[in-house]
Order: sequence, then structure tokens, then C-alpha cells
Amino acid sequence: MNIHRSNRQHDSHRQTPRRLVALGAAAVFSASLLVGCQTGQGSAPTPTDPTSTTVTTTDPAPLPPGTRNASENALYQGMQTLWMQHMEWTYAAVAAFAVDSPGFPATADRLLQNQVDIADAVRPFYGDAAADQLTTLLQEHITGAVAVLSAAKAGDSDALNQAVTAEYANATAIGDFLADANPANWDKADMEAMMTMHIDQTLVYATNMLQGDYAQAIANYGVAEAHMLEMADMLSAGVIAQFPDQFTA
Repeated sequence: MNIHRSNRQHDSHRQTPRRLVALGAAAVFSASLLVGCQTGQGSAPTPTDPTSTTVTTTDPAPLPPGTRNASENALYQGMQTLWMQHMEWTYAAVAAFAVDSPGFPATADRLLQNQVDIADAVRPFYGDAAADQLTTLLQEHITGAVAVLSAAKAGDSDALNQAVTAEYANATAIGDFLADANPANWDKADMEAMMTMHIDQTLVYATNMLQGDYAQAIANYGVAEAHMLEMADMLSAGVIAQFPDQFTA
């Protein structure tokens, strides 16, 4: 099924602050990444609270493990695995890039494959065209992150500003795409906020890594990983609510 942008409108007070936060985060991260690469000093930026893993939403609450039937549990576990792989391979790619490891290309390829795997997981529900579109958006999310790191290491402030801003724009596009796929269960502002926080947290630990603060990078990665589990469960809850007849046993 093709997914088209919905016409649902949100109150301006719900969207404007989140977009301003994203723009502010882009500026802060650009400056911090550039300084970190040039000096190897300084602490990670905090445009939003990097210790927070929760975005308050109006979407269906995830089903607790003990209340799921077999098909529901399979979706939850599968979605969690895919998004944890997304986190793990992203961290591995950032770590490899930071030290110019010859393993970076293979790591990046595995990370890009994860984006295909995520889209394939929802292909049975939303169809080939939608899954292919999601693959493209998710892979742009990865290549955009590489562009951010490359510009930071090169000390190119203009390219870095553009890359970070583009990464946040891609996050918004992914959030909008998901909301349009399931407008009754995935609120557009909620999905944008979930993806924006993912970028915030990824850039926090990437900044730590490029600055050589590996212990802090690990700590902040743990925060980002917890947030991603929350997002995976939100996606599972939305799919089950949208297609209840496919999760009866």
C-alpha cells in the first residue's frame, strides 16, 4: 500500500517547540563536534536532557510481556532485536570511524543492511512500496550520520552545519512517514519527537567518542539504547492496534 501524507493538523504549540529544539540541537552539536575534533577536549552537548529516555505520547501503550499472545510477542521481540541491532551497529560504526579502523566499511555495510531488515519487518503490513520508501529513509539516516562525522573530522564547519541539519530533517521525515502509515495510532508529533531524541542521543555519544571520552560515550549509549527499546515497543503497539486481526493467537 502506498503511504500518503495525512491531513491531520496538530496544535502549533505541540510542533513548534520540537522543531525549535531540533534546530537548536543542530547548532549546538555542530559547534561541539567541531571543537571536539579540533581539540579533543570538552564535554558532550546537552540540547535536550541526554539522561531522559522517555517521550510522553498519546499513542497506544505497549503490551506488557505477560499479556501478549504468541503472535504479539513475536512482533515485540522481533522489533526489539532489529532496533537493538540498529543501535549496536551504529555504535560500532561510530567507534570504527573515530579511529579510522579498516573495519569501518564492512561495519557500515552491516548497518545499512539493518535498515533493509527493519523495513522488511513491516513489509507484510504496509506493502512493498511503503517498505522500500522506509528503507530509503532509514539508509539516508545512516549516510547522513556518516556525513556529520566526516565533516566534523575534516573541520569543515559549513559542511557540518548542513549535515547535522539534514540529519534532523531526515528524522522528521521518518517520523512523518510512520505517522502517515498509521495515523490512528502513531501521532505525528510523537513520532517526530521520538526520532529527534534518537538523533540527539546519537550525536551526544558520537561527540564523546570523537573527543576520546570513551567511558562517557558508553554511558550515553546506554541511555540511547533504552530510548530505542521504548521506540521499538511503540512501533509494535501501533502495528498490533492497526492490524488486530493479524494478531489473534
